[in-house]
Amino acid sequence: MNTKLISLSALILLSLMIISVVLNPSYQKSIQAKYYFETGEYEEALVLAKEAFAIDVYNRMSSTIMSQSLIALKYKSYIDDGKKYTLEIEKIANKEVILENDRAKIRIICEIMVSSYLKLAPSVVTDKELVKTAGEYYIKFEKLLAKVTR
Repeated sequence: MNTKLISLSALILLSLMIISVVLNPSYQKSIQAKYYFETGEYEEALVLAKEAFAIDVYNRMSSTIMSQSLIALKYKSYIDDGKKYTLEIEKIANKEVILENDRAKIRIICEIMVSSYLKLAPSVVTDKELVKTAGEYYIKFEKLLAKVTR
């Protein structure tokens, strides 16, 4: 009898907690933000997490998603810059003659990309593919920097 009463009480308490989370607009937005974060839509996740945090500053889920989305967006930005700068360097490399100012431009681009990568700091939940791709760009720019500075 006593065990049944404890089990029933625990079930009722758990049900009330779930209902409060589901009905709380801050947690609703946090759950949506988590979905967008997991699907790689970091901008949308950040917007929703900020909205959830504005509603309830004690919502740790929204706080975590905000910080993780910012980290992922930094990686995404680094990769986008890497793609853009790679195309720019390829245009320079395809010229008949590479002038000294072109070499200097390549060196500056490589220095920017190497130093930018060193400022990135992944967390445990950062998308492994983002980290891997950023690392590949880092290695490319590091090797190119070594060639250009000789």
